[in-house]
Amino acid sequence: MVDTGTNELLCEVKNGVAVLTLNRPEKRNSLSNVLTPALRKMVQKLDEQSDVRCLVITGEGGSFCAGGDLGGMSGGQLATGVESFDEKVDDLKKKQRTLTMRIRDFSKPTIAAVSGPAAGAGFSIALACDIRLASRSAFVTTAFSRIGLSGDYGGSWLLTQLVGTSVAKSLYFTSRRVGAEEGYRLGIFNEVFEDENFRSRFIEFAEEIAQGAPIALELMKQNLNRACEEPFEVCLDYEAENLMKCAGTDDHKEAVSAFLEKRKPNFLGK
Repeated sequence: MVDTGTNELLCEVKNGVAVLTLNRPEKRNSLSNVLTPALRKMVQKLDEQSDVRCLVITGEGGSFCAGGDLGGMSGGQLATGVESFDEKVDDLKKKQRTLTMRIRDFSKPTIAAVSGPAAGAGFSIALACDIRLASRSAFVTTAFSRIGLSGDYGGSWLLTQLVGTSVAKSLYFTSRRVGAEEGYRLGIFNEVFEDENFRSRFIEFAEEIAQGAPIALELMKQNLNRACEEPFEVCLDYEAENLMKCAGTDDHKEAVSAFLEKRKPNFLGK
């Protein structure tokens, strides 16, 4: 176990996999002024740890994350306070960049292991991960239209990349629930596992990724992220550069030797 500074966020690192567990089950793991800063801090810290090759974000008690704590929004508290409008906007911009953008730009593969609800900003956190694994009881909802908000933490952009503009608009305008099977058909979820063995299955999935060549995985992720933003010709150039970087690594030489010797490679990230 790794100390996160609070019981609202748990962290365990084993076999190259870091598991961050949102731990406010009585609030369906909704974000708080304690949980969210700890999550930001740990995402940055784990990105810098060489023993972490894959990050999993999940939730305790049958929920992933219900988004913002509605108790803190009562009476329009988001719009009140001593800060000016511009100060509030700047503050939210910073919070978004240091959470969902940092998760999306995490240098190693990331997985959202979703059971129960992933709603609002909680859904955005799941979308910011590279892969989403669902338990049979999982569901997602944008949720914002039900509370008179337009959305934050990049969910509108991230969801559009996965399902297209029309479906994303439908899910935002209606805030309807999308269950695990429908989410799988839409491309929101990569895999759906049974509730009874969900944790063992997502750990197994993550450990398989963690066994890969770290440098190749990092550069592979850069290629794939750029594919959402850059023209084809630019992406071709980045692919060429990154492949030649990989070709000069010890891990590539180890992979070739292991293939010829018909054994499993031992990647050291060099």
